[in-house]
Order: sequence, then C-alpha cells, then structure tokens
Amino acid sequence: MSRVWRLALASLVLAPVALWTTGSAQAAGLPPIRHVFVIVLENESAATTFGAGSPAPYLSGTLRAEGAYLPHYYGIGHQSNDNYVAMISGQAPNAQNQADCQFFDELAPGTVGSYGQVQGTGCVYPSSTSTIADQLAAAGLTWRDYNESMGADPAREPGECAHPAIDAMDNTQTATAGDQYATRHNPFVYFHSIIDDTALCDSHVVNLGLLSRDLASAQDTPNYVFITPDLCDDGHDAPCKDGRPGGLAQADGFLRQWVPQIVGSPAFRQEHGLLIVTFDEAATSDTSACCGEIPGPGSPQPGVEGPGGGDTGAVLLSPCIAPGTVSATPYNHYSMLRSVEDLFGLAHLGYAALPGESSFGADVFTRSCGPSPPVAHVSAPALASSAAPTPRIPIRWSATSGGAAVVGFTVQVRTLGAHAGRWRTLPAQSGRDSLTFGGAPGASYQFRVEAVDQAGRRSGWATATCVVPTGVLVRGGRYRGSWHVRRVRDAWEGHAIVTSQPGASFSLRYRGGAVFVIGDRWPQSGRIEVTLDGHARELALRSARPRARALLYSGPVRPGAHRLTITVLSGVVALEGLAIAARSG
Repeated sequence: MSRVWRLALASLVLAPVALWTTGSAQAAGLPPIRHVFVIVLENESAATTFGAGSPAPYLSGTLRAEGAYLPHYYGIGHQSNDNYVAMISGQAPNAQNQADCQFFDELAPGTVGSYGQVQGTGCVYPSSTSTIADQLAAAGLTWRDYNESMGADPAREPGECAHPAIDAMDNTQTATAGDQYATRHNPFVYFHSIIDDTALCDSHVVNLGLLSRDLASAQDTPNYVFITPDLCDDGHDAPCKDGRPGGLAQADGFLRQWVPQIVGSPAFRQEHGLLIVTFDEAATSDTSACCGEIPGPGSPQPGVEGPGGGDTGAVLLSPCIAPGTVSATPYNHYSMLRSVEDLFGLAHLGYAALPGESSFGADVFTRSCGPSPPVAHVSAPALASSAAPTPRIPIRWSATSGGAAVVGFTVQVRTLGAHAGRWRTLPAQSGRDSLTFGGAPGASYQFRVEAVDQAGRRSGWATATCVVPTGVLVRGGRYRGSWHVRRVRDAWEGHAIVTSQPGASFSLRYRGGAVFVIGDRWPQSGRIEVTLDGHARELALRSARPRARALLYSGPVRPGAHRLTITVLSGVVALEGLAIAARSG
C-alpha cells in the first residue's frame, strides 16, 4: 500500500535518511551476505533444545536440517542482560548487568581498559562506547532493533526506544497479562550513543510489528536486524502471564511464525541473507565457556559461579549454507559479533577482538553464493535550510558492489504532498557522487538512486527524503512566558524561539496526524514537560555536544482534535519547529 504524507501544518516532517558512506572491505573468503538477522531466545541448554524429545521440533528438526547447526555455541555469562549487551558491543559482564539491571543506572566510573572494556559497574554505557549499530551507521549500512510487545501498555513504556529514566527502577522486569516487553532483553537502549539521539532511537528501536512491512522489499530491509521476542514468546516465562503455556514450545511457535517471513523475503533471497537463531544463556547450572573467554574488569566470574554462560547451541540459515551443515568449532556471542563485523567489513569491538575468538568461516558457509546485484546508497539532509531565497539540498550517493564493478547511477527526484509528483531524472554526471538540488520553502522532496554494475545487474532504488521548513512561529500557537526569537548557534534557520524562564509554555491545538517537536540540544539545555491530550512526559534536553534539528518529541497518529503543551521546567529551551502530518493512501 502506498504511503503519502500530507502536511496539515507547515514546517517539517522527519523521514529516515539512507546513509551514503561505505565500510571497509569485507573479510576475504566470506560470502557476499548483505543482511544479517538475529533472533535471541531465552535460557535453554543445547542438550534440551536439540536433544531427543525436544519441545522445539521446528528449531531442532526442521531448521537444523535446513541450515548449519553449531552444537558448541556458548553464552558468555549469566543472567540475561550481560549476554545481550555482549552480542552488540563486545562488552564483558559486570556485577549490575549480571543481575539484569534492576535499576537503569549509569555505568561508572566509565574509564576504558584493554580491549575497549568500560570499567566499573552499572547498566547504561557512556556515549563513547560503540556498538554494532554505531559501526554500521558509520559504514553507510542500516540497522533496526525489533522488540515484541514494546508499548503494548503505553502507561508502562512507549512504543519506541522504551527504557526507564536514568537511575529509575526497571518496571518491566516482570511481565503483565497485557504487556510482556522486557527492557533487559533490548540491549540497544543501554548505550547513550543510541538513546541520547531521540530521533535515531525512536526510528531504530521499534516494535516487532514493523518487521513484516520492512521485509516486503529489499530496500526497506535493514542490513542488520535484531529481533527480541517478548517474555512469553522467547520461552522465558512458563506459564505466561496471559495464560499461554510459554517455555521452549512457545518459542518454537514464534519461530514458525517469523522464520518463513524472513527467509522468504526479497532481501534474504536476492541479497544473500543470514539468519542466526540462538539463546542468551544456557540453564544457570551450566557455566561453561569457550574460545578463550576472559573476565572483564567489572566481574571476576562472567557466569557468576563459573567462567561463562553455558552451551546453548545455535542454528544458522542462509543461501550460502548447505542444508545439514554441522560445525564442531566452538563459538560464543563475541564470535557472533566478530562474524557480523567481518561480513560487513567492520573492526572488532571489545572482546570480539580476543585472540581465542574466531568468525564463522568455511565450516559454516558451505555453499557458494555467487555475485549479487549492487546495493545503492543515497543521503540527503532530513531538513534543508530555508534561510536562502532558494534553499539548496546536497545529495550524495554511492554503491556497494556485489562482485562486479559499479559503472553507473540513475538519480531521480519528486515532490511529496497530498499527491506525489512524477519522478524526474537529475543530471548526474559520470564519475560524480553528488549534486546540489534547488528546493522551495515549505516543499518536501524524495530522492532515489539506482546503481548498475558491469554485468548489467541493477540495484534496488535507495531513497532519502528532505523537507524545507517554512518557519518556527506556527499559526495557531499560543505562548506564555518570556519567549523570544533570537539567533541560535547551529539552528537550521539561524533563529528559534528561546526561553530560560521556568513555567514558560507554548500551546497548540490541531486536528489529526502525528505531531513532531524539533529543537536544539546544548550543554546548557534544560528539561521540558510535553503534554499531549492530558498525558504528560518529562524530557531532558541536555547534550554534551550541541545538536540542532533534534527530534525532541513525537506523538502518534490519531484522528480528532488534540492539544499539545510544552512547558519549561529548567534550563534553556530552544524550539526550532513543529509539524503535524497525516498519513493517507
């Protein structure tokens, strides 16, 4: 179904932007895998999951026969959270995440030791701590973290980037009948590099319900997909709070639902996907380890009472894996991270760089894949400045080769609105990787790029959307307090409405659509309370690095009349723009 965004109130609509830079070369000898999918289940030993009479016949029988079985795949610790964190960062367990982070505390003191290990104890890693998400973004690759049941009870947590406030108790440690999301199983929200960027986190740490839509086309499928079932469907609870039986059989049912969608998707079939199904840890009685795992600075025993998280086993599916493959090579979560990094040509984070860790190799990838089509990348600013009479929008593009050299690009543009315009081809000169497009204030544009290689294989279209704002003082808005317009460093139009008076507020009545609040984050930024239809949410805006055009708040699409109020609680608050967008079509 086509999706058209109709601007109901002028200013800006944010859209995901495809990045254009490319990573380092893929490790030699590895297949040209473009998409990695990871599904993490809970708390089972390999002997139970893959042994005789397994409660999970789909995983232990059907999927094992269709791909590669790793009987010696290990968790790196006990309990859950430390394993999830290790999978995406290479950080070793510390005392607090071994206890599943009952409080959402800062990790302190946060100094860095050997192998990039962050020293101290706590849960939320400093902004300088990198994850696979940061690596992928820097390399021009895409990622998304899909969480089942996140936001099922909005009074408990939001539907995107859900986590407790810093230093607050985690109220998702136990499921409820109506909401079985668990923050501790969502590793991405434990890193300031992700949660401090509201727009990034809200668009990348999302509900599992979005996955089916993203799988519909290879272009919309991220390069890296991390999937976390809820506390019932991951097998953690048995029985579940909603009355379902739970346990390993429940997790097997989750796989029956989602694995066919993944392996049948265009991205998996056409661009050489890899699906990894594993468990966070074995039964707590198994604290065995492999691969030269060593303790980190935060805990002497990764497995609490032993060196590791026990043998869980894992199953991998890919067009590059022959059915019935079995590898006796030992692997663990650090190995998995290292393998993903090698497939995408990235450096090794944390303990993924330990000398005893190895990547999935010829023992796993047992079938030739052959070359694949190129993958195009395009970038445009989400917001273009409207300070000039004719705003200029810089467009950049590139492509990742599938085995043959990329020889050309097609670059097109169309306007967006109630009715999208026709695609126009832009004059992209041979050998160039950028151009500047002249836009109009108040207009929205979509750009797309297609690449072709020497063999004539064409990529899918890569797209990026840019909005040219029209101004910050929105018609229909009412201001109370000492708001004023002034020049603000790094603001998109050179000015914004600013106040440092506690209690100053801005109110807006509107009808329908999703509401977006755009503003600046500075070291001196304070706190605001955003109230939408009587539901209040307190937000901290401070950022060590000045950031303009930050998405401070987004409200859901709902029909009818609404009232938005923004109240200053402390510090300096600068609002750059507002938008209300209604989805139709």
